[in-house]
Amino acid sequence: MISSIFGKTKPINYILILSFLFVFYWFTVFILYSIPYNSTTIFTQIGVLGVLLFMVFIINFIVKRNKITSDHSYTILFFTLLILVFPEILLDNYSIVCSFFLLLALRRLLSIKSLQSIKIKIFDASMWIAVASLFYDWAILFLILVYITIYLYNPKNIRNWIVPLIGVATVFLISSAILILAQHPDYILNHYKFTVSTTSEYLLEWRHSIRLITYVFAVLVLIVITFIKLSNSGQGRINTIRLINIFFLIGITITLLNSNHEISPILMTFFPASVFMSNYIETIKKPNIKEMALIASIIIPFIILMIRFI
Repeated sequence: MISSIFGKTKPINYILILSFLFVFYWFTVFILYSIPYNSTTIFTQIGVLGVLLFMVFIINFIVKRNKITSDHSYTILFFTLLILVFPEILLDNYSIVCSFFLLLALRRLLSIKSLQSIKIKIFDASMWIAVASLFYDWAILFLILVYITIYLYNPKNIRNWIVPLIGVATVFLISSAILILAQHPDYILNHYKFTVSTTSEYLLEWRHSIRLITYVFAVLVLIVITFIKLSNSGQGRINTIRLINIFFLIGITITLLNSNHEISPILMTFFPASVFMSNYIETIKKPNIKEMALIASIIIPFIILMIRFI
């Protein structure tokens, strides 16, 4: 039944996913975590929720445009289910907005495989990463992905290696001008601290985080399975999966480097994780087993959610 609904791209899939995210967002914010609210916070939450819902469309667009998976809606389904596993990310507005801009950057980087307007796409991706870093300083590490993309597709053009610096400088200059007008001239200097927590308490927190360890281990296994499956595929698709894999690894690194003892930056990794989950589901040929796997992937996040709060 689930495979018959999400096994194809239908408008009903968007309705189901967006409706669930809408309800679950407000349920998490005001019931699970009992966040106090007023007219100002409500207005902010509506804006952030709009960004979160729009991410679903961007994810589906990236997957379909680059033919990362077959024609189905499993990727947006898994993206939503991962939010159930880590509901606390919905409390971090910066994490949601940062992840949104990183998806815009990834969209431009993946489109470079067409080898058209390469410099413009590099500039756009670098600019979006710089904007994302205004919300999480460590997000600037995704510039590594830009340079890896350049190396994979057009490394001989020296100008390509300079363009990312121009994109970042453009964002910082515009941001500085706006901040000066807003009477916050020191924001950028105070924001980019790149602090790393090395306390034993922090390390022990991650060591005993069963959700995080299980999640990372499962995705790494799926990455191996995906690359084995694509061993006979064309170089273009393999490069796309490589970039998505690096996107995941950088996101996990940023999550571990977060000095606020929060797990919310892990939202950055949900898109690549969803892609690898979708590719794994595609490898299951028997309909009954595929249906059971999909049912389990839906039930398990709800069980984890209930165990966490009951």
